[in-house]
Amino acid sequence: MITRFFLVTCIIFSYYDITLATYEDEFDSVFANISDATLSEDGKLNFTQLATKYGYSADQYDLTTEDGYILTLFNLPGNGPSVLLFHGVDDICDTFIIRGNISISITLANAGYNIWLGNSRGTKYGRRHVTLDPDANKEEFWDYSFHEIGSYDLAATIDFIRNKTGEDSIATIGHSQGTTAHYVLASTRPEYNERIKVTISLAPIAFLSNLAPPVSLVADVGPAISLLFKSLGMEEILQDRKALSNIVTLICSKGLISYALCGFGALFPFSGVDPSNIEPEFLRTIFGHYPAATSRKSLVHFDQVYLRKRFSQYDYGTIKNLAKYGSIAPPDYDLSAITAKIALIAGKNDQLSKVKDVEHLRDRLPNVVHYEVSEPKLWSHLDFVWAKTLPIHVYPTIFKILEKYV
Repeated sequence: MITRFFLVTCIIFSYYDITLATYEDEFDSVFANISDATLSEDGKLNFTQLATKYGYSADQYDLTTEDGYILTLFNLPGNGPSVLLFHGVDDICDTFIIRGNISISITLANAGYNIWLGNSRGTKYGRRHVTLDPDANKEEFWDYSFHEIGSYDLAATIDFIRNKTGEDSIATIGHSQGTTAHYVLASTRPEYNERIKVTISLAPIAFLSNLAPPVSLVADVGPAISLLFKSLGMEEILQDRKALSNIVTLICSKGLISYALCGFGALFPFSGVDPSNIEPEFLRTIFGHYPAATSRKSLVHFDQVYLRKRFSQYDYGTIKNLAKYGSIAPPDYDLSAITAKIALIAGKNDQLSKVKDVEHLRDRLPNVVHYEVSEPKLWSHLDFVWAKTLPIHVYPTIFKILEKYV
């Protein structure tokens, strides 16, 4: 029943996304105004405005990846060592500041660290390219997954920071897909292991073998959903501040009814239920910044990891695999090549980064300097960036690791 409902929902949303595109400018304007009226103040502010509100003047830089994507990088200047924060799938760096004074970016900045906040391609902070247009050149622009985010976006971000600060190596903190990107980079471009002092993985994702319903049910029909999106020309999923995403914002930022529909109906089943840490009022901030767009191919790659039970490069099919990899099947990422110090922090109630999968990752990595499962029984995937008890349950560990290795 859940699977059928999800498929029907995808078809309906896809139909309306195509329909709304016909009257794009008119609908974008109307729904943007309506949805903004339901948001909190912090839900309406961009990263720079949020930084100013919470006591910092954020510096903003553009960097260009080796394959031509233009990404926005933010900096909360500090006199201490540099720490890079790298977000998860369908998210942006705003996720690290929307909790205000107790957010991880402000907390670390207040402690004196020089905080950098990266963004991956395809988001509102990475929807530019030196030659490609994301709307006119859809197939080319959106032809990426977490592999390119790791090997190009994260690499360019680390190099920019090193060149800007003169530091040989920096500390990094990744969440969800932000951790996946690190494993891709460090395993395929081993020179970057020396450029990372330590990386702290919050809700680590490399293996997805132990997913449970409803996540596993949706993942099982992932190929069918992907074909549906592809047939409708949908290579970009939930573009930021367009009509469809504005409708989501409108539905999900109206108090207790929205909390039932979007919290218990969408966020919690797929990330883990923890209503005590993500309260109804906070949705009015969350949905001003999330979801932040991703590519169809990114979702397909994660689905392949689940279906194949291997942490491997993208599977293009036999013929293309032979041409690209020289083998019928895509190669596994060589986790034994990752020599950078890695700290893994998992959640007991995380429905995406399951503890058994994180344990398997821990056993495959050669240099895990810290492994921990957060104590609260309900600690979920999104709690690592949005929980109101982050200062109690996660920050002490982060500070301990940074003080030891940075």
